[in-house]
Amino acid sequence: MPRIEAVFKNASGESLSGSLEMPSGAVKSYALFAHCFTCSKNNLAATRIARALADFGIAVLRFDFTGLGNSEGDFSNTNFSSNLQDLLAAAHYLEAQYAAPSLLIGHSLGGSAVLAAAQNLSAVKAVATIGAPATAAHIKHLFADSYQQLKNQQSVQVELGGRSFKIQHQFVDDLENYNSVEHIKSLEKALLIFHSPLDDVVSIDEAARIYTAARHPKSFVSLDHADHLLSNPEDSRYVAEVLSAWASRYLETDQTPVKKADSDMLAVAPGNVIVRERDKKFTREISMQHHTLISDEPIAMGGADLGPNPYELLLAALGSCTSMTLRMYADHKQLDLQDIQVELHHSRIHAEDCTDCEKQTALIDRITRVIQLTGNLDAKQRTRLLEIANKCPVHKTLQNKIQIETSIVD
Repeated sequence: MPRIEAVFKNASGESLSGSLEMPSGAVKSYALFAHCFTCSKNNLAATRIARALADFGIAVLRFDFTGLGNSEGDFSNTNFSSNLQDLLAAAHYLEAQYAAPSLLIGHSLGGSAVLAAAQNLSAVKAVATIGAPATAAHIKHLFADSYQQLKNQQSVQVELGGRSFKIQHQFVDDLENYNSVEHIKSLEKALLIFHSPLDDVVSIDEAARIYTAARHPKSFVSLDHADHLLSNPEDSRYVAEVLSAWASRYLETDQTPVKKADSDMLAVAPGNVIVRERDKKFTREISMQHHTLISDEPIAMGGADLGPNPYELLLAALGSCTSMTLRMYADHKQLDLQDIQVELHHSRIHAEDCTDCEKQTALIDRITRVIQLTGNLDAKQRTRLLEIANKCPVHKTLQNKIQIETSIVD
């Protein structure tokens, strides 16, 4: 499935690095994933869950907090408050480039962060936490041996998860500001809590604190036998499957491709085509009376590469019509035409290179079409089939003078 590298600025103007996992088909909704403390966006659990959710049509942005992974900044200058600002910057990036996130997911301390940030994001409809403490202050125990040192010096070096980090006194002070569950009580978002009873990093008692503080709708799922980091890929997949099913009850579904059988389908008159935005870049949903498809641009052009670009659709129309017309003629004349392949290419050339053009002062569009016919056909039959190819309806339309009438409505 496509992955888009995302770079955006935090409140301090530093560049944060992210990865946006896109579904192979239409995007149902957008989600923002906050990883565990000192982890990166490439953390295995975050990566697996994001990719699995993309399989269910949910685009997921995961990113490196300031000073971690490929993001700019000094980790020692960060704190929980700056993590919240990074989360808001990521949400604003999604809203500006695609659509505002309607789902927040947080793993470990990232869960505490999404619980705290959710109230500042009106588009968010649902929040999910995975092995999360109820408040950021829970992680103070990680610095228990450093407290005394921080009273006498500005910063200390600590070992966290097998890695060495420098933390400053302001980091620990900042945690004191997030020692209450009052914000959970006023969340006003659907909440899903994942936690393992075997979690030896964040006690399941923290899940109980979150659940007790939250108001309905709220749900709890026990990740039996899972460790804190969801090291087993099956645990990550299970989280994604349950989360996708649960979230579908709360998220807007207007971005889901609509099928004919759906009662709330987009009504399209016979012969008409409706094109709607699926993000604020190039992804578009094309709806006909009985069919839906996606158009996009390549990643190199700033798109998500979820479908053919407009010119490829144009070539597809001509190629399809050519092949259909040839088949109809061959069947009518009972020709031994076993297979048809049509290859097309679009380019722009200078008019002076066109021997058939009346004006030779500008660029013109040229479509080359190569038809491969397989079967027991003589030269006369092949020549006739070439003539028939040039008479296909789309070919005639493209060669005719086309009048396009455009109007704008509210």
